[in-house]
Amino acid sequence: MKPAVSEWNPSSWRERTALQQPAWPDATELANAEAALVAQPPLVFAGEARRLTSQLGKVANGQAFLLQAGDCAESFHVAGADAIRDKLKVILQMAVALTYASGVPVVKVGRIAGQFAKPRSKEVETRGELSLEAFRGHIINDEPFTAEARRPDAARMVQAYHQSATTLNLLRAFTKGGFADLTRVHAWNQEFVLDSAMGQRYAGVADDIERAMRFMAACGIDLGRESHLHEVDFYVSHEALILPYEQALTRQDSLTGDWFDCSAHMLWIGNRTRQLDGAHVEFLRGVGNPLGMKVGTDLSPAETVELVERLNPENVAGRITLISRMGRDVIEDKLPGHIEALRQAGQNVVWTCDPMHGNTFTTDGDIKTRRFDDILAEVRSFFNIHQSLGTWAGGLHIELTGDDVTECLGGGIAISEKDLEMNYTSMCDPRLNASQSLDLAFHVAEYLSHR
Repeated sequence: MKPAVSEWNPSSWRERTALQQPAWPDATELANAEAALVAQPPLVFAGEARRLTSQLGKVANGQAFLLQAGDCAESFHVAGADAIRDKLKVILQMAVALTYASGVPVVKVGRIAGQFAKPRSKEVETRGELSLEAFRGHIINDEPFTAEARRPDAARMVQAYHQSATTLNLLRAFTKGGFADLTRVHAWNQEFVLDSAMGQRYAGVADDIERAMRFMAACGIDLGRESHLHEVDFYVSHEALILPYEQALTRQDSLTGDWFDCSAHMLWIGNRTRQLDGAHVEFLRGVGNPLGMKVGTDLSPAETVELVERLNPENVAGRITLISRMGRDVIEDKLPGHIEALRQAGQNVVWTCDPMHGNTFTTDGDIKTRRFDDILAEVRSFFNIHQSLGTWAGGLHIELTGDDVTECLGGGIAISEKDLEMNYTSMCDPRLNASQSLDLAFHVAEYLSHR
């Protein structure tokens, strides 16, 4: 028998099996960190999360498009304003290209201000005769292969909170303080993007937007009073992996009495932690945030339906975003069954495509990478499948950076295997750089314009 939502409380997950949690070596350290987080202000507010759910409801109904993008895993060592600004700039550029081509609003959600933890396929890492705890992201431990660095440190959760707060402050300043003004569409172009074919194509779109705005002004429209032209709504998200952190930042909304995880506007659940009776599903089913769930090849359509019903029993549009991550070679065989099963069950969900994780491989030189052409092929199949079924291909979920990295092969700048070591800085998975991200956005814009 399924547990009723009324039986839920922020700590009820502790009665379930919680996978992907570190082996905390000191219970007192963990308790102290949790207490410190409970005493902190929320990072986001319930009203913001409700507004995102409403906007995602429009995506579910085919009236908007979701762009969710950012780092594979954030670093404690990269927290400067320039890095945050450049990442935001790429996302804004992509959103402009998508909106211009499709004619529908783009909901912008970053993998940022909390994406510090990563699930691991192995609990320990062995080098030679030495075995240590796997690196689980800076919210838990550090990369160096030493016993001290790999020891799970609960105090890092508090550090993650403070860095997330700083990042959010910068994002709010950029998106509401003039940086995101649509009159700055040319200023968003970075030099290395402007010199590329995609940068030049973006500059053409920016020219068209400027001409349209001049036309509206000439017609007597007071553009200064149109807030949507000068600021944007930008939301943050991360995988809700480390449950003590998530619980400690969960607050009860004073207006409605509902519980919200105030560590982010949107949380998602990954392939390794979506067990129907597991701790992560138990925790997330009770918070009011919009939720994402990865849908990979190891999940059956029936299991997808059951999980969605558990997480969204009232079938609220915008509550659930299903993130397809299957790989270019199998998406056409696997995805249609999930879409049909949800449609037959009457579940109103957002479907979005993660073309990154199913297309990762390791080169002969032992470098983890992805081919741009594989990423594009999976996105193309995602749109074709939805078009053939008469459903809405609602979004794109990608790992990117604003830095000029060389982590993924191909794209307009044609990164080759010998180029990978030039500027490979990711702590975990390879990311698209700014030029490749904009390249992908223009391809997706063409798919949207045809629909």
